[in-house]
Amino acid sequence: MKKHILGLDLGITSIGWAHVIEGENPNESEIKQIGSRIIQFDNFDRVDKQGNVSESRDPLQDFASGRGLSPNADRTKKRGARRLLDRYKMRRENLVDLLLKSTIINPDTILVEDGKNTTHETWRLRSKAATERIELDELARVLLAINKKRGYKSSRKAKSSEEGYAIDGMGIAKKLYEENITPGEFVFENMMKGRKAIPDFYRSDLEAEFKKVWDCQREFYPEILTNDFYEELKGKGLRVTSAMFWNRYDFNTASIKNLDDSLKNEQTIKYSKRDQRKLQAYKWRSDAISKKLDKEQMAYVIADINNNINSSSGYLGAISDRSKELYFNNETVGQYLYKQLQKNPHTSLKNQVFYRQDYLDEFETIWTTQAKFHPQLTEKLKEEIRDIVIFYQRQLKSQKSLISFCEFESKEVEIDGKKRTIGSRVAPKSSHLSQEFKIWQILNNVVLRKSRSKKRLSEVDDLESLLKDEKNEFVLDMESKQLLFEELNLKGK
Repeated sequence: MKKHILGLDLGITSIGWAHVIEGENPNESEIKQIGSRIIQFDNFDRVDKQGNVSESRDPLQDFASGRGLSPNADRTKKRGARRLLDRYKMRRENLVDLLLKSTIINPDTILVEDGKNTTHETWRLRSKAATERIELDELARVLLAINKKRGYKSSRKAKSSEEGYAIDGMGIAKKLYEENITPGEFVFENMMKGRKAIPDFYRSDLEAEFKKVWDCQREFYPEILTNDFYEELKGKGLRVTSAMFWNRYDFNTASIKNLDDSLKNEQTIKYSKRDQRKLQAYKWRSDAISKKLDKEQMAYVIADINNNINSSSGYLGAISDRSKELYFNNETVGQYLYKQLQKNPHTSLKNQVFYRQDYLDEFETIWTTQAKFHPQLTEKLKEEIRDIVIFYQRQLKSQKSLISFCEFESKEVEIDGKKRTIGSRVAPKSSHLSQEFKIWQILNNVVLRKSRSKKRLSEVDDLESLLKDEKNEFVLDMESKQLLFEELNLKGK
């Protein structure tokens, strides 16, 4: 007698089912029906290419148009928010307990704004604490405010080797400001001295350079560099900016083939072709703020700077610019924000994000100032509040176990009765070696075919004869592969 089996796969938002008929032998068994049912289809969320989650009002249409749909994205987002809130509350409880133990506050101390006209009292105290004496209970309120928002953690402003090496962008910004030079002039000067590394510039410095170039070149090309065109170019990348010059004025951006003789010295003649083209481009950028360029060169410079601005993250760029403003004005986060509240009490402070290091600098400034007036504020207590409570950050969990074992350098062994794989692991996809290997793997498989011949390019007189001869095929020689590798390794595509 045949058995009828109903199999169910119960998920959070779906049920998978199968009706299986099991016979006396495998040949008589069959899957009669199979399917799935989606529960609460209206609760699907839409996920864009940047990973932003939003409610999907029409899941069928979003799915048909190729947009990512996820029944779990919103749940994951809210779970993450709950965890952040729980961790903040735990830090706050630990901070209050520590302040009580150190007798900075007592159980009756009011830690919130209380009374009339005290809406911005904590901000006033936070601004004042950086330079003047405040009471210990007021300091506790300031520390609780810093604990609430402690900044965006980034290696760009990291000061310790454990947090990773980063180019000192603030030092470069200071040099640009003090010497009144643009990023283009800075890079050109360095490349002429043999230094090819190009640092990340602050978005505001790039925007200032763009404005300088535009204003200078507009004196020579007023019919091209109009105010309307200036607005249209905002937020555009390299290709779009170049295309706009062609579509609007019928000329392309300049192409760089060789390095000018005036730029050749002991350092620059050793550069690769790519670096020499880069040097020539920065020469144009350096000249563009004071001299007339050919219109094609002018278009190249504007497209290049506009692309740099567009490539920089708007979110991180805004954070960096705020950080730079603190540095040049010698202000803390509290002083910077309270100054805004004094000008406009209704201004929004919610989305003004700063680097974690800016909050650490503010904490250090406030503690150093208040320690002069309150002997209870010892160095040991400072380290405990700063490193263990407010700014504690757990290390990222190791993902080493997710990296596969090399199929040629691994083997299975039996340990305590269980089979385990031991041996060398493969290089992670993010490693430079893995990326270089992938590029070379692709390059070694590239063959340009005209027919079934296996002649190489080096065996053909020139490209023209190759194209005329219908019986030729050529494989890229090593020099061509090396040039392609340098290009692909730099761009990552």
